[in-house]
Amino acid sequence: MYERVFRKVIEWSMSRPWWVVGITLFAVVVGVLQYPKIRVDTDPENMLRKDEFVRLFHHQVKKEFGIYDFIVLGIVNEKHPNGVFNVQTLNKIYDITEQIKNIDGVIKREIIAPSTKDNIRQGGLGEVIFEWLMAGHIKTQKEALRIRDEAMDNPLFYGTMVSEDGKALCIYVPIKAKNMSYRISQEIKRIISKYPGDEKYYITGLPVAEDTFGVEMFRQMAISAPLAALVIFLLMFIFFKNLQLILSPMIMAIFTVLITMGLLIGLGFPVHIMSSMIPVFLMPIAVLDSVHILSEFFDKYREYKDKRKTLLAVMDELFIPMLYTSLTSAVGFFSLSFSPIPPVQVFGVFVAIGVMLAWVLTITFIPAYISLLPERGLRDFGSKKKEGENASGILYSLGEFTIRHRKGIVFASLMIILISIVGIFKIRVNDNPVKWFTKRHEIRIADEVLNRHFAGTYAAYLVLDAGKEGVFKEPVVLRYVEALQKYLSDEGVVGKTSSLADLVKKVYSELMGGSKDYYRIPNTRRAVSQCLISFENSHKPDDLWHFVTPDYKKLNIWVQLKCGDNKDMERVVKAVDSFVSNNPPPVKMKRNWAGLTYINMVWQDKMVVGMFKNFLGSFFIVLFMMLFLFRSPIRAWISMIPLTITILFIYGLLGWVGKDYDMPVAVLSALTLGLSIDFAIHFIQRLREGYYLIGDWQKALREMFGSPARAIVRNALVIAIGFLPLLAAPLVPYKTVGFFMFSIMAVSSIITLLLLPAIVSLMPKVVFEELEGGMLCNPRVCFVIALSVGLAVAYVLAGYTVVGWAKSVYVSIFVVAVLMSFCPVIGRWGICNRFQNKKPSDKKKV
Repeated sequence: MYERVFRKVIEWSMSRPWWVVGITLFAVVVGVLQYPKIRVDTDPENMLRKDEFVRLFHHQVKKEFGIYDFIVLGIVNEKHPNGVFNVQTLNKIYDITEQIKNIDGVIKREIIAPSTKDNIRQGGLGEVIFEWLMAGHIKTQKEALRIRDEAMDNPLFYGTMVSEDGKALCIYVPIKAKNMSYRISQEIKRIISKYPGDEKYYITGLPVAEDTFGVEMFRQMAISAPLAALVIFLLMFIFFKNLQLILSPMIMAIFTVLITMGLLIGLGFPVHIMSSMIPVFLMPIAVLDSVHILSEFFDKYREYKDKRKTLLAVMDELFIPMLYTSLTSAVGFFSLSFSPIPPVQVFGVFVAIGVMLAWVLTITFIPAYISLLPERGLRDFGSKKKEGENASGILYSLGEFTIRHRKGIVFASLMIILISIVGIFKIRVNDNPVKWFTKRHEIRIADEVLNRHFAGTYAAYLVLDAGKEGVFKEPVVLRYVEALQKYLSDEGVVGKTSSLADLVKKVYSELMGGSKDYYRIPNTRRAVSQCLISFENSHKPDDLWHFVTPDYKKLNIWVQLKCGDNKDMERVVKAVDSFVSNNPPPVKMKRNWAGLTYINMVWQDKMVVGMFKNFLGSFFIVLFMMLFLFRSPIRAWISMIPLTITILFIYGLLGWVGKDYDMPVAVLSALTLGLSIDFAIHFIQRLREGYYLIGDWQKALREMFGSPARAIVRNALVIAIGFLPLLAAPLVPYKTVGFFMFSIMAVSSIITLLLLPAIVSLMPKVVFEELEGGMLCNPRVCFVIALSVGLAVAYVLAGYTVVGWAKSVYVSIFVVAVLMSFCPVIGRWGICNRFQNKKPSDKKKV
């Protein structure tokens, strides 16, 4: 019935083309008018829900300990024998610091630099003197070396503000909000450009890396999407050689993007890092069906000599495959709405909307557009018989090859599956926002250089909460903290830790005459209190509250890592858990983590796990759809083979080449699911059509390597080659998209044209036979349907409710049992004939 409805829609579109064009343009205009309302959000922290514990705790810690996100400005001088500790360089650093204080958004009182921090030195037994490490310009090298020695002697500066080798110095620039980091970093660049010399300047830090990525991503999107569209356009021109005709899918794809993004903005959703990539994903998907239509139109036009008849014939053949390929792609992306990451949910839902919008435009706008073309403009369009035979020569040979060597192809496929599975077990789940830039990018270079010189530019905060006032003045507790810090420092990935214990040891040493023998935690609480009171007489006594709350109930350990990889942060968390497990604290205390490095680990872990669950759910939903399309469990599973092998191959390849399974790869799993099934649907559906028309499966299979195979190859080439320009992008996620698009189209098309014919040759009966009495009256198929519905129910309940997986499984079992009880009942009702399968050739044409 729905086929008749859509046939009327297609015919109406051809009869009323200007109405279709007008309605489409109206939707585009309405969408574009929403663009001024755009809100941009490039903060990865928003990957988590606002009520997520780790996010709430992070902001609580920032407030309680006066912690701010910061930009790291590194100054390196490797030419001077004393590194940065020479008169000229230190005076430049002083001037740069003073100018940074005036930048809007910088919290100047919290800047960490030689001119903003106290030097702690002894003034006699029992006396401590606090003075600025660098009070102003210096004139002699002796003063420069004094600053170096005093900075090196302070555990809070050594490895943090000054490097161990004295060649580098860091200024930590705290900022009011992360979304200011890119602007502030650009202003810092303008300041340092005024100070040429032997010094090299490097700017890094997670806030500036994340904000810069957001800025450059939008810029890259404006370059990459049109460039990919241009390449796709040129390839279609090479194939079809008719400028007017190939404009239709390009216009339709652009309209799809404009309307979808307008809908997203108009509904009040911010354009996040994920949603900004919607155009890149929609462009190839939007043209997929159109390329199939143009390919068939190209091959059939000379037969019909009439654009309307040709187009109706093409739509008759392609309507069902196009519908199901669009539905499977939409399902793949819509599954992202189950993700625990809000921006990923928005991304998945709106790409799914865009996919279905592209399908609607394909069956309305494309026919309307073609009907508006003058017939004389198509006079020389289409393949001549001889040219068609020549063009298909290779494909016909390929068809014969698959039939002759079917066992070898199946065996080779099994070997590829085994090798891929081994590769999948080698995959390392890991991510780091800084590594979203290429190695030549200035942020990656700065990250590498500064983490080579310093203890680490990645910060995480371990907060210990004893819940009792004054606990962290106790020597035994501070010694426990000291032991924990030493344990972490010995782990390898931690460059340095800083805490109240370090501050107390430094002040105590200076109170006792500067002797290194007294660089330790005092033996009494009274002595600890004396150290703390002494520090409160410094120029910046508030620095104390970065490490402990005023009631001494909570303590903050600042952990510096040389790398922001998830695996390193996970290793640190496990190290703390192991230490506490083996060394119970002297008093009961809770522990939690904060900091951008830890938050990134949390949301990326959620994404990876969520994407895997989404993928499995989508896989079975697509399988369920294939069951209804092909009316056979075996055919449904056969149709999933190219998808399955494509996924195994690509992810196995990631494992073998050592590419991390990161955020872009996780999201692209949805794209793999939607596109890999495309060719299999077209191949199997049209093969069955051919079989019931011809009556001989071998002839039907050979016919598949004519027009249908050409359409598959053209489609694969257009998309695969069209997105290769993304490999030249300066942002790694865009390179990943380019690689995936090429791999998905190449691998899935090759498997479809090699393995599916081989399977058909080995098992023609199971591919072409129809079930007696229809699907619902076959006990095995009825069971599969019941099981599929039950899995879908569990998937939806677990994804969209708070029921949880355990209760969802119980509900699923109940649903399966109820549905299975109907299987024998349906047979007794005598209604099976109503659901009896029709041969594809028996159904009415669309």
